[in-house]
Amino acid sequence: MKEEYLKIKDAALTALAEVTDAEALEAVRVKYLGRKGIFTSLMRNLGRASKEERPALGKMANEIKAELDAVYEAGKLRIGGAGNGGAGKGAAQFDLTLPGRAIPPGHQHPVTRVMTEVCSIFERLGFTVAEGPDIESDFYNFEGLNIPKHHPARDMHDTFYVSDNVLLRTHTSPMQVRTMEKQSPPLRMIAPGKVYRCDSDITHTPMFHQVEGFLVDRQVSFADLKGILSIFITKIFSKDTAIRFRPSYFPFTEPSAEVDISCVICKGRGCRVCKQTGWLEILGAGLIDPEVFKKVGYDPDEYSGFAFGIGIERIAMLKYGITDIRLFYENDLRFLKQF
Repeated sequence: MKEEYLKIKDAALTALAEVTDAEALEAVRVKYLGRKGIFTSLMRNLGRASKEERPALGKMANEIKAELDAVYEAGKLRIGGAGNGGAGKGAAQFDLTLPGRAIPPGHQHPVTRVMTEVCSIFERLGFTVAEGPDIESDFYNFEGLNIPKHHPARDMHDTFYVSDNVLLRTHTSPMQVRTMEKQSPPLRMIAPGKVYRCDSDITHTPMFHQVEGFLVDRQVSFADLKGILSIFITKIFSKDTAIRFRPSYFPFTEPSAEVDISCVICKGRGCRVCKQTGWLEILGAGLIDPEVFKKVGYDPDEYSGFAFGIGIERIAMLKYGITDIRLFYENDLRFLKQF
């Protein structure tokens, strides 16, 4: 059997040395080293050898196979090199004199960029960042925020339910309750993250990003809320941006307000984007309802606070003059390269 190994080895090496193209090289490999190849079949018959000869023959077979594999790989490189001049049929074509192709550097998505900027502004104002789960319980998403079952305010949220008591969070406000359950005032925190609502058009997507912020301490007033939000708006847009607070309703704040800024498109003169009003709504806010404090064990006679919610895509659309929110998620490089 030893002589058979050496005979096949010599024949295979001779055949590998004589090939001049990729097809012939592959044919030699299949003939000798393929699943039904000559050398492969011989290795399968190793069990017929005596127990004394088997270790030495096995070692020889492995060494021969390794040598043939190495010569085969060298043949691929040799034929590939010949292919540069057109001699190697089917070989890869390379021109080593060509300059390299530059890989364009990556950068942040516009939504990520705005999210980072928003968080940075509030962190400089003393707010800490907290993150929570995307899949929430009904209690944290609704009931803990003074929205019990069958409350009309639930109609404001087109909710994705996993089960009767489990859902994809519709806002990052559950972090208010989660944080207040574990910590005592004073608190100053923002909660950025993804939220989900069953809605889709040019200004809404089923998944979007929000930053919830809240502050709890003694003697917190609506003036404190206006001051914080006014600073934020001038930082994220400009010092010339006009701001107004309109009375509104949210079940977890009382009093509540929606915050408008002068239209960044027409500078307040009136256009199609602002529906000729000169104003654009950017966020909702208000003083935390005492009922929310009661659910987490805070004394509403001792503590007060405010909360606000900011839609990141809304800010990004106004900041960059984008009219269709769906552009953020289509992964069109022509759009993304502008940022």
